[in-house]
Amino acid sequence: MQPIKIAGIMFVIVGIVFLAFGSFSYPKKTEQIKLGSVALSVTENKTINIPTWLGAGVLIAGALLLIAGNKK
Repeated sequence: MQPIKIAGIMFVIVGIVFLAFGSFSYPKKTEQIKLGSVALSVTENKTINIPTWLGAGVLIAGALLLIAGNKK
């Protein structure tokens, strides 16, 4: 399989995932206070939003790569 087709398939998959989920969150542990041997830490959830236009753009780029790979 040609590398351009592999890249196209990967872009299409990533674009579909971006469009399907739209955002993802992850826990972030931060140390707030440290007094001697006692430490207080806080775990908060951070959310990253993925714009719809980015998911659509990656999907379209993948489709264009697949079309370009078939023209040879």
